[in-house]
Amino acid sequence: MTTELRPSLPPLRDVIAAHGLQASKALGQNFLLDEQLLDRIAAIPGPLKGERAFEVGPGPGGLTRAILRTGARLVAVERDSRCLPALAELETAFPGQLRVIPGDAMEIDARAEAGDGAHVIANLPYNVGTALLVGWLSAGWSPLPWWSSLTLMFQMEVAERIVAKPGGDHYGRLAVLGQWRSDARIAMKVHRSAFTPPPKVMSAVVHITPKPAPEGVQLKHLERLTAAAFGQRRKMLRQSLKGLPGALDALEALGIDPQRRAETVSVEEFVAAARHLGEAAA
Repeated sequence: MTTELRPSLPPLRDVIAAHGLQASKALGQNFLLDEQLLDRIAAIPGPLKGERAFEVGPGPGGLTRAILRTGARLVAVERDSRCLPALAELETAFPGQLRVIPGDAMEIDARAEAGDGAHVIANLPYNVGTALLVGWLSAGWSPLPWWSSLTLMFQMEVAERIVAKPGGDHYGRLAVLGQWRSDARIAMKVHRSAFTPPPKVMSAVVHITPKPAPEGVQLKHLERLTAAAFGQRRKMLRQSLKGLPGALDALEALGIDPQRRAETVSVEEFVAAARHLGEAAA
């Protein structure tokens, strides 16, 4: 790592004290202060020097520092105005590398701000993390999304739901959405003690990389199918899907036993059934 990418910065605890920052429960904040851990998270997407990156909820700037030290050009969105002076100090320390946008990430066009090919890296606020992920997984694919990768911190339970395989209690709509045109894995587990203040649950970093969407499948048909199937996940498919026109016909055409339950149906089988629904509706 070159010295110009490591300007002299005060410890994160000193930054928090100097600016009177306390993690806000209302904003779902939990700060990470271990700089070695933060460097490991920033390294998960691979070499970032000269690449675009996008961060949500940087807070006092712990992960922000780590991303900037990689040489990435970073856009960070921060809703908490108390954190903006600390982030302004990083803009000065890393000239030309960081642009901070005050605002709510749920209302900002990430693609327009970060640019195509950006790597999203964030310790997401717990209260909006899943909603942001679903938005990034759902929008702007043509045939690949605007982002090159997603490296995101979640509560462990949410992380397990994203990467779950058929047959377990964690497998559901989020797993299908996260895997039908992406590869998702848990890259790192993070103990609750690493955070300030410590959350009540363990956390994990999920790394997601896109792959071309299967041909002939529209997201709207997959969403309807999985909503019906997992909406009554303890029931057999013949019962949970009977209200969705064409769904049982799709199962029959594909040789999928309607007596199975949703948690036993693979991502590939859901994709094939959604393709059949789309063809029938055309």
